[in-house]
Amino acid sequence: MKIFHRHPRADSLRIRELLIEGNKANIVATAGLIAFGRGEAFDYLLGERTIKSAKQAIKTAAALILVAEHPVLSVNGNVAVLVPRYIAELTKITDTKVEVNIFYRSAKREKIIRDFLLKAGVGEVLGTEKNYQVRLDEIQSERRIVDKRGILKADVVLVPLEDGDRTEALVKMGKKVIAVDLNPLSRTAQKASVTIVDNIVRAMPLLIRYIRQLRNYRKETLKRIINGYDNQRILKEALVHINQRLTLQRGKAPLNPQKDFFLKPGEMRSFPSSLAQDR
Repeated sequence: MKIFHRHPRADSLRIRELLIEGNKANIVATAGLIAFGRGEAFDYLLGERTIKSAKQAIKTAAALILVAEHPVLSVNGNVAVLVPRYIAELTKITDTKVEVNIFYRSAKREKIIRDFLLKAGVGEVLGTEKNYQVRLDEIQSERRIVDKRGILKADVVLVPLEDGDRTEALVKMGKKVIAVDLNPLSRTAQKASVTIVDNIVRAMPLLIRYIRQLRNYRKETLKRIINGYDNQRILKEALVHINQRLTLQRGKAPLNPQKDFFLKPGEMRSFPSSLAQDR
């Protein structure tokens, strides 16, 4: 598909084409196309830019990766297709291992993703050799199969474009989980140790930049960055940002993030109270 440079949605169209081609090559699952569309809707709400709170989360993620003993980047088809160059760069400037871990699992598709990453410049890709695979009882989906040299051993796991079940399980196992999720209300976002509410194509280059800035810092300084981070505050700031943009569009009273977006134990999710009149 020819994409005109001046088209107002040129960047979005390029991403769509990457995913479509990835789907044809059996790298991206068909459901991955749906997931992209869902995420893009939230990107519209963010204004399709990296907001201040996301930058703080990215900086903290960089510090976590730098102090980790065994950092691992978990890669699915969407991530492999969208940011292969930055995956390769991350492995070159840190000790991060890369592991293929996919929901719609097949040995053939795992190897296709592995070969794609190797061709992109990643030196080693874990997760496809059966003799190193183990099953995690804490996870019910096919993502429970992990590499004992990678996710099983990891103390920090970067899980872009993730599912909530595995994020919650990894945190319960004592691992620090860094998520990249455009939806600040998702279970992934809510359960992760550090949630980057941003598009992966913007977040990964910034992560690389912050790692380059911080990698010569003393470990004590990096730990202060990590200890000063509050993920719930970051999520609320993302919601406030979305709320402010919606308020400008609606011309009505702002929503209350604490009241309208966060649930009490046992409470059912419904329309935000200040939107009930519009139902």
